[in-house]
Amino acid sequence: MRVICQQLMCCFLFLFSSSLLFAQHTPELQVFKNPNCGCCGKWVEHMNEAGFKSQVTEQQNLGELKSQLGIAPQYQSCHVARSGKYVIEGHVPAAEIKRFLASPPAGAIGLAVPGMPIGSPGMEMGDRHQDYNVLLLNKDGSSEVFAEIRQQ
Repeated sequence: MRVICQQLMCCFLFLFSSSLLFAQHTPELQVFKNPNCGCCGKWVEHMNEAGFKSQVTEQQNLGELKSQLGIAPQYQSCHVARSGKYVIEGHVPAAEIKRFLASPPAGAIGLAVPGMPIGSPGMEMGDRHQDYNVLLLNKDGSSEVFAEIRQQ
């Protein structure tokens, strides 16, 4: 009986510590979007379903904010988010954001999906899908392909 109690206590402690660890590592996002943009709201839902904790700020003109964050016009989309010191521009899939945040490359300021590719998170249109790239944005203003998203 004593062995069973010890085993149950170990299981309980493992589950409790695992839930605390997950709660401590839930990525947080500060999302800035236009109040009239439906696809931005769908992207936020995608992020929350993937385990992110999103706080949304709605504002009309995001251009100045994006400029302050170092996002050049050619990389811009309809919304921007911050996670810690990093920026996320546009319809970036949650899996790519998690991969980036787990090991951010030196010199990176964040990720971007320029434009609004059909089939990207928040831009779902049935079975339609455009291939697109997730770009790594660097402090020097350059970018490189971080991930290629292809029709499945």
